[in-house]
Amino acid sequence: MAIGETVGFRNTRSRVGAATATAVLAACLAAGGPTVAHAVPTSCADGWGATTLAAGLGWIENLESDGKGGFFLTGADNGEIYHVNSERQVTTLLRGLDKPAGIRLIGDLLYFVTGDDPTRTVADGTLQRLDLRTGEVTVLVEGLFGPNGLLLLPDGDLLISRLDILGPPTGITRYRPATGAVTPSWSKVQRSNGLALSPDGMAFYTGDVTSTIIRIPLDAPDTSTVVSTVPNLIALPDDMQATADGSLFVADHLAGAVYRVDLATGESCSIVTGLTKPNPIRIPPDGPTSVRIAADGDGWALYVTAFDGTLRKLVPPANVDLTPIGVEAG
Repeated sequence: MAIGETVGFRNTRSRVGAATATAVLAACLAAGGPTVAHAVPTSCADGWGATTLAAGLGWIENLESDGKGGFFLTGADNGEIYHVNSERQVTTLLRGLDKPAGIRLIGDLLYFVTGDDPTRTVADGTLQRLDLRTGEVTVLVEGLFGPNGLLLLPDGDLLISRLDILGPPTGITRYRPATGAVTPSWSKVQRSNGLALSPDGMAFYTGDVTSTIIRIPLDAPDTSTVVSTVPNLIALPDDMQATADGSLFVADHLAGAVYRVDLATGESCSIVTGLTKPNPIRIPPDGPTSVRIAADGDGWALYVTAFDGTLRKLVPPANVDLTPIGVEAG
């Protein structure tokens, strides 16, 4: 069946901050947006099913599987980190954070960034770590402009994307948990948002505020090639994840959609639309923020967060293989 829903919104966003961010994004789109994006994306929603796992959690910015049927979520508006277990019970792990965003789990250590605000002109963002065994929180990196996405690389390093729209062009930061080494502008690619590893493990993908998805080789991080343009005239690709067979699933924060991109051809289509704050009032960006592939029984599902405060599970039709990178297809 086609998926399309309009959902509730628990918290009221700051109209001034949202309007400022939207104006900045619109200006960037107008200045550098690709001309090949389509106003109406092709739909490939047939056969997908949707289930709500948690709701009413504010502006959920990012998620990470706990490997046990549950998820860690970051609440950008209320400064909280949640855990939703396999029984859909919600627990708050941390409070009082400054706009937490990207989050990744390495063993029992939960890494996350704070200070996710593209309109800031001060470097007050951080990379932090929560030890799930002891509850200890450690600040690892300070002085980041607008940190947003977080990606774990095959060698154990972490990449931090930065929506440095009003701040200086700082690029992508690389952090090595094993030694604590920080490379502040490891990649000079600017205004990066979501991050995803390529199927071959040799590159990563990111989106920017010009509706473009690009591929960046790990051995040449200052170079990039365009993979696809998001199939909406005005869009903001957010977090994303690739499958082993060469599909990339992308959250669109402005249009309220999730797209499937064929990495071989660049063609894309929407698997879900309408995930925005209900009309008549919209203050975008207010749509999906992140996608993750995680186990669903004997198969795989796509889990989606959005600024409507909802965690959803999207179950694919039989002809869509969601096997993630590093796992052999069953």
